[in-house]
Amino acid sequence: MRVLLPRNTPHPVLCATFPQGVKAKGTAVFGMNSRTAGAMPAIAAGGKIQKERRIEMLDMIKCSTGGAYYARGEWVPADGNAPAALAAKGFDAAAVAAAKTGTMAYNIMQAHNTSGDAENLKIKFDAMASHDITFVGIIQTARASGLEKFPIPYVLTNCHNSLCAVGGTINEDDHRFGLSAAKKYGGIFVPPHMAVIHQYMRERFAGCGKMILGSDSHTRYGALGTMAIGEGGGELAKQLLGRTYDVARPGVVAIYLTGSLPAGCGPHDVAIALVGKLFKSGYVKNKVMEFVGPGIASLRQDTRNAIDAMTTETTCLSSIWETDEVTQRFLAVHGRAADYKKLAPADLAYYDGVVEVDLSAIRPMIALPMHPSNAFTIEELNANLEDILHACEQDVQKLIGRKDVQLDLCSKIENGKLRVDQGVIAGCAGGLYDSIYEAASILKGHTGGCGDYALSVYPGSQPIIMELVRTGVIGELMASGATIRTAFCGPCFGAGDVPANGALSIRHTTRNFPSREGSKPGSGQLAGVALMDARSIAATTANGGILTPATDIDYDPTVPEYQYDASSYDTRVYQGFGKGDYDALLKFGPNIKDWPEIAPLGDNLLLKVASYITDPVTTTDELIPSGETSSYRSNPLGLAEFTLSRKDPEYVGRAKAVQAEENARRAGAGDAALLAKVNAVPGCEQLSWNDIQIASTIFAVKPGDGSAREQAASCQRVLGAGANIVTEYATKRYRSNLINWGMLPLQLAGATPFGLGDYVLIPNVREALKGDLQNIKAYVLGDTVKEFELYMAPLTTDERQILADGCLINFYKH
Repeated sequence: MRVLLPRNTPHPVLCATFPQGVKAKGTAVFGMNSRTAGAMPAIAAGGKIQKERRIEMLDMIKCSTGGAYYARGEWVPADGNAPAALAAKGFDAAAVAAAKTGTMAYNIMQAHNTSGDAENLKIKFDAMASHDITFVGIIQTARASGLEKFPIPYVLTNCHNSLCAVGGTINEDDHRFGLSAAKKYGGIFVPPHMAVIHQYMRERFAGCGKMILGSDSHTRYGALGTMAIGEGGGELAKQLLGRTYDVARPGVVAIYLTGSLPAGCGPHDVAIALVGKLFKSGYVKNKVMEFVGPGIASLRQDTRNAIDAMTTETTCLSSIWETDEVTQRFLAVHGRAADYKKLAPADLAYYDGVVEVDLSAIRPMIALPMHPSNAFTIEELNANLEDILHACEQDVQKLIGRKDVQLDLCSKIENGKLRVDQGVIAGCAGGLYDSIYEAASILKGHTGGCGDYALSVYPGSQPIIMELVRTGVIGELMASGATIRTAFCGPCFGAGDVPANGALSIRHTTRNFPSREGSKPGSGQLAGVALMDARSIAATTANGGILTPATDIDYDPTVPEYQYDASSYDTRVYQGFGKGDYDALLKFGPNIKDWPEIAPLGDNLLLKVASYITDPVTTTDELIPSGETSSYRSNPLGLAEFTLSRKDPEYVGRAKAVQAEENARRAGAGDAALLAKVNAVPGCEQLSWNDIQIASTIFAVKPGDGSAREQAASCQRVLGAGANIVTEYATKRYRSNLINWGMLPLQLAGATPFGLGDYVLIPNVREALKGDLQNIKAYVLGDTVKEFELYMAPLTTDERQILADGCLINFYKH
């Protein structure tokens, strides 16, 4: 057994102090504030863990209170003393003024920017990737908009509905459609079970200085020197049509790594700690996380890749890392030595914030249900099991919103220990060679027993499986009782290893949102997922399912160098880029439907609130569930039947009723009593139904956390939605999805003056799109008229026109 520092023992590095701007070996302390930047909230009243102690748990990560200059490896705070401090280091005023151009992110984005404007970017990507629950919709959108060929390498993987177990033939029909599209338009097709999307892109496409766009939110290849962005399908369709990704230059936050990970700690421990620290505060929201510092050299490439995949959960836009000999070897092993170049910040670079991570202080972590930011050290959890689990149960109950369905975690405490029911190591974060190899080393000579607990391992690609077979690891895992699966994303989105009702599954996967594991609360089912690193999952397995940090296990953490065998790809992956047979026909299945016609925006918009959600955050999984529902994504109207089905089961019926009102209006049978309420609004006395468009809307506090799935917006749209009204949007990608589907991304400051079922009139809405988007007058219709104001964050010229035209497809048709 290893001896850990007692819970409250001060860490010698974290407690040291240094003069401002002076570099200590492996440390950067310059006014860092560990009590800001999103420490998890205190345990609810009744629990005994107080806020100060919860914040201490994440003191391994510190966030600056402002911007800073990175000057030849030393930090200088961007305060009134900065000019003199930088001058003393040889940087004149011109160099300081240009420091924002010194980041890796700035230079990579600028190299891909076609606008000629360094602040308003129009980016063209080097390659794109989609999986089988997104590529059908993207290609259908592009087809309807004039697609002729794939202008850049476009990889179509089949790692989500790989089992072809839902809806008869519809999953394999999507796969055949994808292959036919690759042949027709010149794409790259990766068959089911060959690789999860992001591991394939790491192995075959990511390289230093590149940019890649993917229709999956975990599109992150920064550790290989590639700025990768996950977006909704509309943004990929734009690239297929030769258009650009338009975005204001994002801020850049340095993630400064020092030290090295203790044995028994892995990438998910770092990632969960980062998400726990950064998510709630929005410290890196829609910014680029730029990883720098001496700690990078201590991390193997798989560890970097796995940490990088999880940066999505902080709500950042993208990521980029310094590259070195480790990166170079990874690319060389994969036959792409030419894709390596050294990436590092310039001698002087300005960052909008700095996050200092002392890797030596990282401890095994766990993210309890139902968010990756619900972060604790396993040590802290084990020391306070009942209090923490009880608080978690209460939070889950609030999220689920049903009294008849509960997740009883406290019943899993046995003799002061937590017994879990299932372990899974999988996907783009967990299914990597190093993590699986170390998990096998921990399990050597142990089993999970023959009781309720079971461990499943999903390597991320066929080449990884081949190497694990060659090294004997697969056999060792099987001997320990683990089952080995193919490269499949199922456990990450509810399509594989769905736990039993009431079960708690520990997983090295990316997310643990409500019902993300596949349970159906509407059917009386509820299970929970806690995120952990593969090493601690293996330690827990070796301990018979009793929660155990890997730091409590003595094992050999040595991992031999990976050898890559591409033969499985060479024999099965269709490589069609630049070889399209443009006269070939696409192969459609009966579930693959075209997008329905969508009307342009009317002059005056009458919205009816069809759902009113007051949760602090609403995920895209709640807006449109994943799991088996994903099989219907090729059928826009069929999928729309599941919109908000787990969060607000009555939404679809309400939205359809509003859609029926709009259809009646178009047919000349509008409701006279409702029109009278519209005419009671000052300035609207003369409006007729010919002047007014009726649509539904939802209100949510902060929607859009999680997946990039465009269907979170398109399903609302095909049911007749015309807008979202929110306090803020959780991510840029969800807001972009709304825009591309012609839904106004409205925001509200202050209290909401309306409720479920209310009508909200926005007069002259098309004219408002041409203005500054601020102070948009709106009116709640009732016995009396209540005036209030809405606004929209900045929109590009094209985005304004897309909204006016009704959707991206209409925009391209016009």
